[in-house]
Amino acid sequence: MFSGAPPKDDLQTAIELSLQKSQAEEIELNRAARVKRKSCEAQGESCSPADWIRQDGWPVGIHNMGNTCWFSAVIQSLFHLPVFRRLVLNYCLSERILEKCKSHSDKRNIAFLQELRCLFALMVGSTRRFVDPSAAVELLREAFRSSEAQQDVSECTHKLLDWLEDAFQLAANGNSLEDKKENPMVQLFYGTFVAERTHEGKTLSNIEQFGQYPLQVNGFNNLEECLEGAMVEGEIEALHPDQTISSGSKRWFSKLPPVLTFELSRFEFNQSLGRPEKIHKKLEFPQIIYMDRYLHKNNEQTHNRRGEVKRLKEHLTVLQQKLECYRSYGSGPTNYPLADMLQYMLEFACTKPTSVSPAEDPRLAASSPTPPSNAGPSDSSTCQQKHSSSQRMPVYKPFTQCRPPMDAPPHPAPHSVTEEELRFVKTCLQRWRTEMENNMDELKASIDRVSQALEGVYSDNRLCQVPYRLHAVLVHEGQALAGHYWAYIYDHSNQCWMKYNDVIVSESSWEELVRDSYGGMTNASAYCLMYIDNRLPHLIAEDTDDETGQVMQGMDSLPPILGRYVREDNHWFQQELREWEEQLYQPPQEEPAAPTAASTSTRVPSKKKDEAAEPVPQPGPAQEPTGEQGQEPEAELAVKPAFQEEYSRLFELSQEETTAQQDPRLHHALVYFFQNKAPNRVIERTLLDGFTDRNLSFDDMSISIMREARAKLRLIKPEDMDMEEYMQWHDDYSLFRTVFVYLLTGLEQYQHGKVREALNYLNHAYKDNTMLLRRGEKRGVEQSLIALYRRRCLKELNDNAATLFRSSEVSGAEEGVIIMNEAVIPCMHLMSRPDMISQEDLDTMEAIRSHWCSYLEVDLDDSLQLKLGEFLPRVLDCSTERVFLKDPPTVLSKVPHDLCSRLAAIMESITNTSVVAVK
Repeated sequence: MFSGAPPKDDLQTAIELSLQKSQAEEIELNRAARVKRKSCEAQGESCSPADWIRQDGWPVGIHNMGNTCWFSAVIQSLFHLPVFRRLVLNYCLSERILEKCKSHSDKRNIAFLQELRCLFALMVGSTRRFVDPSAAVELLREAFRSSEAQQDVSECTHKLLDWLEDAFQLAANGNSLEDKKENPMVQLFYGTFVAERTHEGKTLSNIEQFGQYPLQVNGFNNLEECLEGAMVEGEIEALHPDQTISSGSKRWFSKLPPVLTFELSRFEFNQSLGRPEKIHKKLEFPQIIYMDRYLHKNNEQTHNRRGEVKRLKEHLTVLQQKLECYRSYGSGPTNYPLADMLQYMLEFACTKPTSVSPAEDPRLAASSPTPPSNAGPSDSSTCQQKHSSSQRMPVYKPFTQCRPPMDAPPHPAPHSVTEEELRFVKTCLQRWRTEMENNMDELKASIDRVSQALEGVYSDNRLCQVPYRLHAVLVHEGQALAGHYWAYIYDHSNQCWMKYNDVIVSESSWEELVRDSYGGMTNASAYCLMYIDNRLPHLIAEDTDDETGQVMQGMDSLPPILGRYVREDNHWFQQELREWEEQLYQPPQEEPAAPTAASTSTRVPSKKKDEAAEPVPQPGPAQEPTGEQGQEPEAELAVKPAFQEEYSRLFELSQEETTAQQDPRLHHALVYFFQNKAPNRVIERTLLDGFTDRNLSFDDMSISIMREARAKLRLIKPEDMDMEEYMQWHDDYSLFRTVFVYLLTGLEQYQHGKVREALNYLNHAYKDNTMLLRRGEKRGVEQSLIALYRRRCLKELNDNAATLFRSSEVSGAEEGVIIMNEAVIPCMHLMSRPDMISQEDLDTMEAIRSHWCSYLEVDLDDSLQLKLGEFLPRVLDCSTERVFLKDPPTVLSKVPHDLCSRLAAIMESITNTSVVAVK
């Protein structure tokens, strides 16, 4: 890849050693993470194993290890730049160079890059939804004094890129560490600018290198203005008054890097408060920015145009000030639009006085005493003011109301005005108003012309030859000393914006990016903008096969050694999923030092040394436990009693009676399997899987049991076990628990008056439960309980829709129709299926149809008649309907003790108000 780099075959040994160490550390970290995984609920993360699985083709998130969201934002923006990703993944060093690396910094930089390679490889081919960056993060943290406080993201980003630059320098040219022309990091991220300074009539210049280019936010409205401010610094007058010499400085980019990063300075130190503060000012930036005007080769063109821009801006300011005088007119503290004031005066002059004075108006007399007949105008005015202030009578607003309200008082009017006076006033006011409007229109047109001229100063083709496209926006939300970071990154393949917020990766839009990144509205704003040269397609080109030219994706794009690393991690992840899925069903342990048998995991039962071992059951063809002893190795002797005890416990649990308040099947999959007479091979493997849980490795004996159980599992050959049958039984149990969660949630929503949400959950519960019951009576939940409360919800929701439909408000009728279309009619269609119909459901549907048919005999508004005609045929015959059930919100609570307690609580609440018969 680099000039002078040795062949890959020569590097295999060195890289293998480095990666083996990384793998060992990664495995150890994963083991430690699994022990602590239960804390994820308190941290707000999803504890459902299904939520850890990566969707096909979807990007991978990065786990927040505690104040490391900045790392995730930076790494994601770099990883999704294909040219940078290729550089990291294909990084290699010869043994000769490795041997020369004796300094601590060289070893640290190489170690960091190797950890970054592993992280990138996982982000490419992992089956996890998010990956663990802790190994790379810890190396960065060691470079700072505090590992707990949230680091300054700019400092950390600089440190990260510096380490990468030094590590690549070793690979680019091991003999000459000073010459960085061949360093790909320098070639990709670094540019140069010319700094010119005028002093005593002489122009002094020097060339400097830059990486992340800093830009001030205060005083500017958009990115172009920020760049202009950074490129041109104002002239500085001499200190002594007798000197007339002035000096100023300018900057011009002489070489732009392929990846141009702007660092927005949104933090400043408040001297009076003695602490840093964040600048929340709004700053706009484009998706495409042309850098021609800032290049040294275009300095003459740009200099002339800057003078033109200055002249146009001054003219624009004068025009805007004139327009503002018309929009905000008056000499008092409060100003108003002049055109509106003239219109109001015209309306006042044209208003005819009423025959009833305000004092005699009966509407006013009811709430205010009539003033004495000798009261003067001031008394009447005072009375009206008192009435207005105390009663808050509505005021007619000619531009916002089509007609005055029925109970509004008469408008103020002149007491007397002659036709000649009225004609003169009308003529003047109308002429003045027309003049004002014409003047404002001319000013607006002039402002538009000047604005367009400003926009066109730099928009001709001569200064639009160097386009840079926005690749990533790094956002900070919060204050200077605390906050959260995330990134918006452009997906060049699918041409859409993606949001990377730690473990959550979602599709976004330019509008959402603008809302969160421009600033000025909330505490969120962009602090870093990453642009890429739009003329260099190789920056975003994906890897291709050298022979076929086909695009390589996923694991195919990884070097062989990293591919093996990712496959091994994916293997461990699959094991984690099995372990965690079983652990989810485990009830809370009151004594962690000696836990009871887990719902899907088992450890050796605690017994006294002299306690006689009672006969314990073991799996066999007869489905009943029998005792058996044997001479076996120590580990197998240990696993045998544990296996038998757990089997016996679950078998006895399966014999308990199912009641309205409890269902033994919720405790464990094996109880479900026992009740449904699952094959012995399915039961035995499921029980063995429970012993392989790494989280139960409390002592040497438990570890021995775990290893022995895993060894037994490996002895099961493919021909000995039908894995499709095995997975089907577990899928059925998972669906059974889902049905139970839907049922419980639906009943809880119904108890809280959320009928529409309850109906949705109950519809899904009924539909999925029907699939289970087709396979066996004990496969699902009691169907009559779901059907009963589904009918109740349907009736109540239909009554609500009918009430809204007959309401006098248009919005109410519309809402009633929406309820019918989205909830009632789809539910009726499900209920009318031949395999799901019952007499009670038929009666409920007939009552609903009769209710709506009765409206045909009622005199309704034309609009209601039209709406009724649209959906009534679907109510009467919904057999042709295509049902689209809205997916209910995901309910994560599937822990056995939680489901059991929820079932008992909801059934107790229900039976206190009504009797429900459950078979």
